[in-house]
Amino acid sequence: MWLEILLASVLGFVIYWFISRDREEILPFEDGWWGPGVKTITREDESIRPFKVETSDEEINDLHQRIDKFRLTPPLEDSRFHYGFNSNYLKKILSYWRNEFDWRKQVEFLNKYPHFKTKIEGLDIHFIHVKPPQLPSGRTPKTLLMVHGWPGSFYEFYKIIPLLTDPKSHGLSDEHIFEVICPSIPGYGFSEASYKKGFNTVACARIFYKLMLRLGFQKFYIQGGDWGSLICTNMAQLVPRHVKGLHLNMAFVARNLSNLTVLLGQRFAGFLGFTERDVELMFPWKEKIFYNIMRESGYLHIQATKPDTVGCALNDSPVGLAAYILEKFSTWTNSEFRNLEDGGLERKFSLDDLLTNIMLYWTTKTIVSSQRFYKENLGQGMNQKHERMKVFVPTGFAAFPCEILHAPEKWLKSKFPKLISYSYMAAGGHFAAFEEPKLLAQDIRKFVTLVEQQ
Repeated sequence: MWLEILLASVLGFVIYWFISRDREEILPFEDGWWGPGVKTITREDESIRPFKVETSDEEINDLHQRIDKFRLTPPLEDSRFHYGFNSNYLKKILSYWRNEFDWRKQVEFLNKYPHFKTKIEGLDIHFIHVKPPQLPSGRTPKTLLMVHGWPGSFYEFYKIIPLLTDPKSHGLSDEHIFEVICPSIPGYGFSEASYKKGFNTVACARIFYKLMLRLGFQKFYIQGGDWGSLICTNMAQLVPRHVKGLHLNMAFVARNLSNLTVLLGQRFAGFLGFTERDVELMFPWKEKIFYNIMRESGYLHIQATKPDTVGCALNDSPVGLAAYILEKFSTWTNSEFRNLEDGGLERKFSLDDLLTNIMLYWTTKTIVSSQRFYKENLGQGMNQKHERMKVFVPTGFAAFPCEILHAPEKWLKSKFPKLISYSYMAAGGHFAAFEEPKLLAQDIRKFVTLVEQQ
């Protein structure tokens, strides 16, 4: 009898293990055509063309005229940033933008790194490609693709790039020296927008993978936050053998059932696998998760349903565009900044940096196409195959304390079984590379070290 029970138990365990073990699925690698009309060419032009950011008197004069004609609505007394962007502080932004901000100088600064364009799946894809200025004898750089999100741009990476490509000149070890590629998501900045419905993160991941192959890279590291984190995750699901390592500072784990454990409260936190730091960042959950989502997700509902409607106004008014985007750089950097009259914007960023990012949306007329990315990814409901799939490449995660929602290591391990590095960062929020470039660079380097020790 006992032998039968033992054999039944062993058999039951084997069946359970076989059913529940991690299956290394790969996302189907399809193809696409996002250019205008029907694809007629048999072979796409694969040339890589140098590109330069440019401006003109006409562009600058038009901007100034629109700023001059803007009508401000006075804020409510003591409203600070609780109702959105405070128009009293907006006056300061507009005065600086109109009278002191030097767009020509910023264009020159943007061109400090080499820009290129190439045609992939019918779209002109823009990217910067930065090689190390110098390499120790016998060394080759490690290739790193970095992907931005909304409402950011490739410009977010300008401060972290020298820390990765020339670490020794910035007080860091030269154990890891990187060659960095930062593309613009199609429909953002200088990358051409899709002419067809359905362009989502999986399509973008496939295009960026083709870009890397076109540049001659067969294996590489990838890093992203916001939409960039999902694009990089999808790339790891599409072509895992080509991804040496995946580093994220935000993760999409919405379909993870373990997320519901937070409802049990902090009393059971230790039992549920949460650390003391997790508890600090997530509880009380009503305030730090539920109410925070309610406060910060209004834009998401608009952009995931009818992005073109609000886009008409934002594409026509540079002031409206600035208020809409800069509000995110306030509360997504630190939710407590909503209690400040100036939204805390200049505590972490310079006005030149913030306005340069705005100009990349304004001068390219891409706010509408950038917002459509939400509709394409969320408008049909979160029920895409990649959301149910795990990721089987070495993964590292940097948990910045002021990110909109904290993702505990316990949750990430169910999506990323090969999570080998999880770091509680000392400071920083949603725009990690823009805000805390040194901290992010150090964590990327730490992750790469762990990958190469395996």
